Amino acid sequence: MYAIVEDNNITQYINNPKSVVIGDVRYPAKIFSAWTASELAAIGIIEVTFDNTNKKDEKWYINTNQTYTYDASAGTVIAAYGTATAKAHADSFWTQSEIDSLPDAGNLKDGDLKSEGLKTKLIRDLKTTVANELAKTDWYIVRKADAGTAVPSSITTHRAAVRTKCASMETAITNASDTPALETLYTYTKQEDGSVTRPLGELPTLES
Repeated sequence: MYAIVEDNNITQYINNPKSVVIGDVRYPAKIFSAWTASELAAIGIIEVTFDNTNKKDEKWYINTNQTYTYDASAGTVIAAYGTATAKAHADSFWTQSEIDSLPDAGNLKDGDLKSEGLKTKLIRDLKTTVANELAKTDWYIVRKADAGTAVPSSITTHRAAVRTKCASMETAITNASDTPALETLYTYTKQEDGSVTRPLGELPTLES
């Protein structure tokens, strides 16, 4: 990506090489590949440098739009993010004063859910994953109910372990104090033994 700078102001952005007019001169698209960076800068075309220092994982944060800044002394155009805002980790609920301020509150009542927080969404996703894991062995349970065939102890043990781990994971999510704490639970790091783990842990899987 390039920026065209005229009179110390960015006047245009170019995502892909194309013919451009600067002043009274039209330059062909091939200058972007044939000219050096200094030759392009001499006519006001500067490749944008992206600064992602403030950019955060969008699963947990809302990033700002990028701001483009021309530094005349350095001859650079920097695209940078502002300070990201953490997504709400807990549910929010309508208060009566908020409802009273609405032009049309409909059937809203004090205490009704206003928006879901990350915890609610993460726990819902966890339960879906658990359901999918248990579904792999549900047929044993159905067979037991239909034909009386005993469920292998390994299956019973696995299903119990899945439910137990789910409960501990749900507790960890519920007890997280804020969004950074939730992010930490899900962040994988390499251990001394070479394994890669996360504080939240993993659901047990059935060995084949």
